[in-house]
Amino acid sequence: MTTLDDDQDTAPDTPWFLRGNFAPVDDELTVTDLAVTGAIPPSLSGRYLRNGSNPKAGNPSHWFFGDGMVHGIRLEGGRAAWYRNRWVRTTKLEQGLDQMASIFDPTASAANTHVLAHAGRIWALEEQHLPYELTPELDTVGPDDFDGRLRTAFTAHPKRCPRTGELHVFGYSAVAPHLTYHVLDAAGALVHSAPITVPGGTMMHDFMITERHAVFMDLPVVFDFSRRDGGGPLRWSDTYGARVGIVPRFGTDAEVRWFEVEPCYVFHPLNAWTEGDEVVCDVGRHPHMWRDSMQDAPPAVLHRWRFDLATGAVREEQLDDAPHALPRVDERVVGGRHRYGWAVAASEPGGRPLTGDPGALVKWDLQTGAKHVVDIGPGRFPGEFVFVPEHDGAGEDEGWVIGIVHDEADDRSDLVICDASSPGAAPVARVHLPRRVPYGFHGSWIDDRELASP
Repeated sequence: MTTLDDDQDTAPDTPWFLRGNFAPVDDELTVTDLAVTGAIPPSLSGRYLRNGSNPKAGNPSHWFFGDGMVHGIRLEGGRAAWYRNRWVRTTKLEQGLDQMASIFDPTASAANTHVLAHAGRIWALEEQHLPYELTPELDTVGPDDFDGRLRTAFTAHPKRCPRTGELHVFGYSAVAPHLTYHVLDAAGALVHSAPITVPGGTMMHDFMITERHAVFMDLPVVFDFSRRDGGGPLRWSDTYGARVGIVPRFGTDAEVRWFEVEPCYVFHPLNAWTEGDEVVCDVGRHPHMWRDSMQDAPPAVLHRWRFDLATGAVREEQLDDAPHALPRVDERVVGGRHRYGWAVAASEPGGRPLTGDPGALVKWDLQTGAKHVVDIGPGRFPGEFVFVPEHDGAGEDEGWVIGIVHDEADDRSDLVICDASSPGAAPVARVHLPRRVPYGFHGSWIDDRELASP
């Protein structure tokens, strides 16, 4: 087994996102037959892939802007067959472009935010550029514009409808059209594109769907190209306003209903659904974002919005008081009423997940209001976990939650598999990875069946 001792930069003036386990790794590995503690569930046959910022050289000025690197672990037959990590070879990486130089080139993606499969293809995603297709072995195929039909950016957070197989997508931009709603059919063809009018260019990181709607969050983080304070061209605006737009699936600009909400920012919703005349959205709500600089990022707590399509009324309530990050639900309930959610949370009062504070994995039961801490062991820091059902007909928490965990004591990383229905129990398996995996962003479990031809 190959191992790597990283020469991490610990100089006092080194930015936080280039230190400790945020620091990039500097090579690509392929290692087979990984060691495992415990037993990998034999039902798991596929790949766990996780994307993140891993700058190949220099200081990208913010954690969000580093070159994308995908880490993958192949599970089959109760064994961990391989680990691979690969940079996504985009125009930005190959030409060494910085964030400002790449912002208006659709192929110059950092490709560092998410990785998922649809219609037999795998894409590395970042919200201001085209998606980049990868092979199942994580080699880069290239940018994908869907036979020339995609003429905008492609969100890092598509939503696949578990009932129709459609992939709902959007693109946002600093220049008009600032927002465009897209839909891919189950075979991966781009079949719908509709510009939606908003007052200006904002950072619209994520969105939601219900069984009948797409839900867009037009919130007050705006583009400002005059900003020169050590970050990107984005800032909080006290005057832009905050609103949520609800449009029928495959809808157009004329069909959008807008609802004002209290000013805030949402990087990541948990899920949304339709309940009678109401659209209900569970979201990670930040009170503001990047007011003073792009390092000014207060944590999110779980809130619920209710939008009454009959009366126009809006109700907002807080569901939890603990900071969290990277919330996920069972992909089979996306757009429908969910009971459970998982997220990275602070394990100490006042802590902030993903900033070096001790972290925990939590499971919310939104039906009973209970919150459970998933046991990943002392001194270990989780990234995003995803839920994988035990079988197609399994219940919403009948299966496994899977994610990468960093052990601070020995500076190593494991792929950890926990029983989703028993959050207090120890992990059922730890796949010992051949090197530390830097803290990153989002990932997916890709079942072998997803890579079959559509």
